[in-house]
Amino acid sequence: MKSKKLSEIIIKTFKSNGFVLSEPDVLLDSDYIIERSGEKFRSSMLTFNSEDGKTMCLRPDLTVASCISFLQKKSSSKIYYSGQAYRRSNKKGSNFINDQLGIEILGSKNETQDDYKVISTILNSAKKIKKKKIKIKVGDIGLFKRLINALDMPERWKLRLIRHFWRPSYFEELLKRLEKNTDIDAVTFDEDKKRFYEMKKLDQGKIIAGRSISEILKRFDKKLKDPRSFTDGKKIVKIIKTFLQINCKLSKLDEKLLDFTKKNNLKKNIFKDFKSILSLKKIDQDILFIANFGRDVEYYTGIVFEVFSGNKEIARGGRYDDLLKSLGAKKNIPAVGAAINLKNI
Repeated sequence: MKSKKLSEIIIKTFKSNGFVLSEPDVLLDSDYIIERSGEKFRSSMLTFNSEDGKTMCLRPDLTVASCISFLQKKSSSKIYYSGQAYRRSNKKGSNFINDQLGIEILGSKNETQDDYKVISTILNSAKKIKKKKIKIKVGDIGLFKRLINALDMPERWKLRLIRHFWRPSYFEELLKRLEKNTDIDAVTFDEDKKRFYEMKKLDQGKIIAGRSISEILKRFDKKLKDPRSFTDGKKIVKIIKTFLQINCKLSKLDEKLLDFTKKNNLKKNIFKDFKSILSLKKIDQDILFIANFGRDVEYYTGIVFEVFSGNKEIARGGRYDDLLKSLGAKKNIPAVGAAINLKNI
């Protein structure tokens, strides 16, 4: 009963902020998700075979289910949902069923405004249902990408570091290799080259893990033409590690980033486009910025955040501008959303 009453309070807040109810399908085509989004959801899916031989799954994530519904049914672009997601977890004692209340802005037209709208709506909901002090942690995957793209190193290393940022253990291994200037071995390079020429013979429009063959080949071509020698790995790794150690109150972030760029001889305007983070200063709330934050969900591309009450995480979300394309859209569709974890309330 308590949970139902709290849900009603949250939903009322969602509605008053202009969000419209969406009820995404519970059953999804698992092959469709895996084909378009790669392997990132496979390990968490609860799957079964239907009578017609299709491999189906219970929705592993309400954001993904809402995106699929948006693409297939052209539903409203500013939605809220209330329901359950079903997924496996490696965490001991975790439940297969996750009750979620969330909001999404799909086809986000003003990144700064919409990021602020989602975070402020979730924050207002949290304040209405929790008495303990509310805290917010934020990060921005986009700032990390801007740093990597501004550093003077081969393109293949930039692609690797950005692609694997969400896998902290493997990312650390990559940094060790970069520090020692240990690149891929000749055998692996020759295999890449062989695969490149094999893929040139395939249908260029075919989709593999959310990208067309032609897109994959463009990336392959960059890797193959990239210079093989590189000697500044140690210096580059030091810059990356220093950036990932930034941890400060949001009010101090401008100062911290300026100091970082000066000390590492980087261009002053490298972080000029982080308006979404700065707009949060309007919120009457202490906000902690952590550069090394938001790496556990692969599809985030920009601002990421978590809301805490005491030591319990009660909500999380972020911007995911690439997800809709990986699920079948013809181009990237800007989107941002967040979900409240009812079991921690």
